[in-house]
Amino acid sequence: MNAPETAATLEFVLDGLMRRYRERVPDVGRVISAMIADGVINSADDIENDHIAFRTMGVPQLGIASLEKIFLRLGYDRRDRYEFPEKKLNAYWYSPPSPKHPRIFISELRVDDLSAAAGRIVGSYTDEVKSDPVDSLDLGDAIAVDAFLHASLWRTPTWQDYQRLAAESEYAAWVVYNRYYLNHFTVSVHNLPDGYNTVEQFNAFLKRHGLKLNDSGGEIKVSRDGLLLQSSTVAEMVDAEFDDGRGGVVVKPISGSYVEFAERRVLPEFASMPAAQIRREHRRDGFEVNNADKIFESTYSTQTSRRTAAAT
Repeated sequence: MNAPETAATLEFVLDGLMRRYRERVPDVGRVISAMIADGVINSADDIENDHIAFRTMGVPQLGIASLEKIFLRLGYDRRDRYEFPEKKLNAYWYSPPSPKHPRIFISELRVDDLSAAAGRIVGSYTDEVKSDPVDSLDLGDAIAVDAFLHASLWRTPTWQDYQRLAAESEYAAWVVYNRYYLNHFTVSVHNLPDGYNTVEQFNAFLKRHGLKLNDSGGEIKVSRDGLLLQSSTVAEMVDAEFDDGRGGVVVKPISGSYVEFAERRVLPEFASMPAAQIRREHRRDGFEVNNADKIFESTYSTQTSRRTAAAT
């Protein structure tokens, strides 16, 4: 693909991801509507998307090594690697081809680190994918890539399997049901008007509008250098259809996706620059393991149970 074709494909893929994400995650509409109502933005187009994130299963034919091929072909560059030993996860982040595009964060479950029983359950699904599906995908075909990112990779899981996985790894359970579904998008709060352009101020705004925030590690997750601050909503519960194990369907509420918020502060060497001249490259880039570790829990039952309790 030439540069214009690559750019057009990327725009189509990102638009498809965000369209379906907005449809499935009501908090996106709530946040945007509240921002418009308070005069923070005029429309959703005024929001800078800091990054989007995907979760994957770390098996040979899938995982990061497979999914990243799509975005590397579309102009992204692989950057830092992160490890989350307690959650049995690895991750990379990817810088975009231009500042108008979001960063991408892709994590994978270290399936081999699960118990033998949980590993067998995961394998019973991922083994249905016999080879890397991206290798047979025409990455220049925007419609095909968009369809792939929203297609089922394996059969519908049983409710019993979901519960068994969740008891050991809520990340594993989330992925076995959701596959490559977009996990979250992120509002860059530092580019918002005064009074809303810090995570502390934006969290207060969110709570005034009834949004429930992830409080694992505190509502504000702060990097060691103090330059990356993040928060997130608690994922809403969604009705999900499972195989009941007898050829029928059972509907159960499970954790969906969430919305994240990021404040990237200006790097010390650019602290004296006039505010009007500050661009993305002048701010803290990348991610932080401790922050991300707690953000992952936005879909975990320790957080979603708080949201459910507050609604009753």
